[in-house]
Amino acid sequence: MTTAQPGGGGSMVRRILLGSQLRRLREARGVTREDAGYQIRASESKISRMELGRVSFKERDVADLLTLYGVTDGEERESLLGLVREANKSGWWHSFSDVLPGWFQTYVGLEEAASLIRTYEVQFIPGLLQCEDYARAVFGQSRPVLSEEEIDRLVGLRLRRQKLLTEGQGPRLWAVIDEAALRRPVGGPKVMRTQLQYLIDISEQPNVVIQVMPFRFGAHAGESGAFSILRFPEQDLADVVYLEQLTSALYLDKRDDVDAYVQVMERLCVDSLTPERTVELLSSILNEA
Repeated sequence: MTTAQPGGGGSMVRRILLGSQLRRLREARGVTREDAGYQIRASESKISRMELGRVSFKERDVADLLTLYGVTDGEERESLLGLVREANKSGWWHSFSDVLPGWFQTYVGLEEAASLIRTYEVQFIPGLLQCEDYARAVFGQSRPVLSEEEIDRLVGLRLRRQKLLTEGQGPRLWAVIDEAALRRPVGGPKVMRTQLQYLIDISEQPNVVIQVMPFRFGAHAGESGAFSILRFPEQDLADVVYLEQLTSALYLDKRDDVDAYVQVMERLCVDSLTPERTVELLSSILNEA
């Protein structure tokens, strides 16, 4: 069994790993999700969420499922039940639960656990690459009902997430940004100048790659909109595609779905400006601002 990496995202890794193993055990036994749900007095959708690692686990439920799936070896059962205990430990982001939607908490955990994050953004600079003033302007404009205190909390959360890129052995970030996001004056000219310079500076980080999809290219592979692909160091864990919506998010891990988005990302990377040309464009826009 693969062990999860230590740190804030470790519990999320364990949750996904446990879910994927429960799914394999169920399928090998020929048990339907509906029958598995009946065994633990839950719905078919609850089993689906468990197998995707999106809900917390009760040790009793997992023990009952293991019995249903024919897992009788004491060592194997204890190993999986140990994952339950580890998976239910809270990450640092739970202290922001007052302003952080539950569906996004899952993403923050995945982000912490990832070894590679590939993202394509159309409207805004990716969250991990936003400077403080830009992030504040985004929250202030997109969520006008928020109080100043709530905006402060959200900005603090975003800055905390960014420590992934600058502290310790964080993931590699590969971002493709549509030129529209660079030219949309979020927060006004001063904020945008600060943001553009921040992108130039952070692109020098060895674990950060930034490319721009220029206007002049015309139609391109990213017509479906923004998305992220997260890859994990554990071989047992499939890549996850993250699609954010206004009040929820989709997490895709089926092979066909992931492969389709990987192909789009690969095409975007080939067709976008190289990292070197991207810095040149950023500098040019900065001089114009």
